[in-house]
Amino acid sequence: MWLTRAISNKSKINNSKMLVIDERSLTTCFCRKTKRKEKEGADSSASADSKLYLEATVLERKLPEMDIKLLVDLPAGLDYNEWLASHTMSLFDHVNLVYGTISEFCTATTCPDMTGPGQRTYLWFDEKGKKTKVAAPQYIDYVMTFIQKTITDETIFPTKYANEFPVSFESIIRKIVRLLYHVVAHLYAAHFKEVVPLGLHSHLNQTFAHLMALHHRFSLIDSKETDILEDLEVALGLAQNSLEVGNNNEKKDEQDGAEEGSIHSTDDTCGDNKS
Repeated sequence: MWLTRAISNKSKINNSKMLVIDERSLTTCFCRKTKRKEKEGADSSASADSKLYLEATVLERKLPEMDIKLLVDLPAGLDYNEWLASHTMSLFDHVNLVYGTISEFCTATTCPDMTGPGQRTYLWFDEKGKKTKVAAPQYIDYVMTFIQKTITDETIFPTKYANEFPVSFESIIRKIVRLLYHVVAHLYAAHFKEVVPLGLHSHLNQTFAHLMALHHRFSLIDSKETDILEDLEVALGLAQNSLEVGNNNEKKDEQDGAEEGSIHSTDDTCGDNKS
């Protein structure tokens, strides 16, 4: 409107230099520019969604020389539940630490959905058992609150002499490890670009390697959950270890699958805090 008035005023001053504007041409030009900007934005978004964590320069681990299998092998004479408890608490501390350093970048605006690589979306079960889509920071807050409450519950994670682990302890561990995997998946998918400048990528890689080694050793997570980061396992050299352990645990996986039941829908969306 301002441009039309300015041109109109100029035409009154100098009628010999009349400028005629075709409104249809102007509209067409504007629409083309808008579409071009939208396309550039889409290309930029696709580029941002690239798997930065697979680049060779960031595939280091905090303890690269360590045989990760030795870290999770159950020592002779040690209680199985005690072993799972110690590793689970350690993983919780490390995942919580890494997420805490980049939490300011994970907001309801930047992360309106709880996602992992490949547009995998995670849903939360509310108190009524209904699957609910929540923003990533809210989902992760639910996860961390649930785990903190669980590991400090004396009836579940006993610390006093003569107190026993509950019969359902392994299923509780499975749930915790699965939820921690979701947080790690979100860190890689949405916040790896913030992790690298802080120099925490090797720590995150080591935490992921630890989590996967524990999973492969004791078959703690459904394979449908872990497929989204299989390429990272290969890149970090974890795939061979997982294959070796997986062969030993194949029978156990089938039994556990029957107990756990399916929590996945037919697409890449799943509710995942339900035990």
